[in-house]
Amino acid sequence: MAVKIEMPKLSDTMEEGVIAKWNVKEGDKVSSGDVIAEVETDKATMEVEVFDDGTILKIMAEEGEAIPLGGLIAIVGEEGEDISDLVDGSGDGEKAAKETKSESKESEKEKKKESGDSDDFDPILGDIEKSDSEESPTTDSASDNGRIKASPLAKKMAEEKGIELSSVKGSGPDGRIVKRDIESYQPKEEKKSAVSASAGSFDSEESEDVKISQMRKTIARRLSESKFSNPHFYETIDIDMEEAIRARTSLNEVSDVKISFNDIVVKACASALRRHPAVNSSWLDDVIRKHGDVNVAVAVAIEDGLMTPVIRYADKKNLRQISAETRELAGLARDKKLQPEQMEGSTFTISNLGMFGIEEFTAIINPPNACILAVGAIRDVPVVKNGEVVPGKRMKVTLSSDHRIVDGAKAAEFLNTLRQMIENPLAMML
Repeated sequence: MAVKIEMPKLSDTMEEGVIAKWNVKEGDKVSSGDVIAEVETDKATMEVEVFDDGTILKIMAEEGEAIPLGGLIAIVGEEGEDISDLVDGSGDGEKAAKETKSESKESEKEKKKESGDSDDFDPILGDIEKSDSEESPTTDSASDNGRIKASPLAKKMAEEKGIELSSVKGSGPDGRIVKRDIESYQPKEEKKSAVSASAGSFDSEESEDVKISQMRKTIARRLSESKFSNPHFYETIDIDMEEAIRARTSLNEVSDVKISFNDIVVKACASALRRHPAVNSSWLDDVIRKHGDVNVAVAVAIEDGLMTPVIRYADKKNLRQISAETRELAGLARDKKLQPEQMEGSTFTISNLGMFGIEEFTAIINPPNACILAVGAIRDVPVVKNGEVVPGKRMKVTLSSDHRIVDGAKAAEFLNTLRQMIENPLAMML
């Protein structure tokens, strides 16, 4: 008996999938567990397995085609089996939609005929176009029953210069054309030719339409929902990085895994989150959930957008463990090989643009997190120490908070704890 293979739900936020690659073709034999296709979801490219033995009787979707969840992508059965009912049934919804649309158009045409309107009538522009066609040509000069008002001298000068009085705007009483109007007149054709010449001096570059990936669609939807449904507010703090720089240098001399400044920020945030559970929370409509675990998501930039792999139990891990795990997850993210479980369950997010030279920015909260930290570059700045101006190393971080969960004072307390951790790295070891 033939079996339908439908688009499976491969991630928690997936609404449709794009067939990235077919690993089989019609007529191929397959066994349960065989990977028949690769599907691009909103988070990664996932494999689709078949659960029945048989023959690929029909492939219903082409590579690059977006299929909604539950949509038919292939049919598996016994070779030579009649699947016309399954194939015809798959298009019933689309057929009905087309018929409804066609009926709607026919109904609209009938209404237009009954009202005496033409098919091309525009309900907004129709009357305007009609009035424009009935109206006599406008002129720049004042007229009275078709007679142009102009002084005798202006008429003579216009005749000598070959100027049509109807194209001259009068500046005299009641729009009367006078001598100065003829003297200052410039034909409109000359202006047009000058503009044309200017525009023609450059070669037009071809525009390009880029197809929106499933990941970009999801980023757009989720961040729009977050920005416009979660009341964001922002607080920025400046951190002295000199001790963190010294500590990192010392650690990298003895560690077989290179520690980055981002690793230090992740560890400091995890330690601060443990002390400030309100920031490590989520809004769940009826309740605010204060998470027991501290799972920090780290935004990783890839070609199609951003991915946020999660460092689980970050408060219980040391810098070396955090560094190794971050590098591994970032590599998987760039190769689009992250599994859904590696991107789920975050309680806080960090977005770092310091490596791009960005000194300060604000980030949109990654739902259902209560907050996200935007990390800027380490700057060389003059600072005052012991009454003297000396060179300093500073880094700005900005906390975006959901005001439904976190109040301004709570966010400020978290930021001050974070600053203490980074400015005194040994505090993170306690």
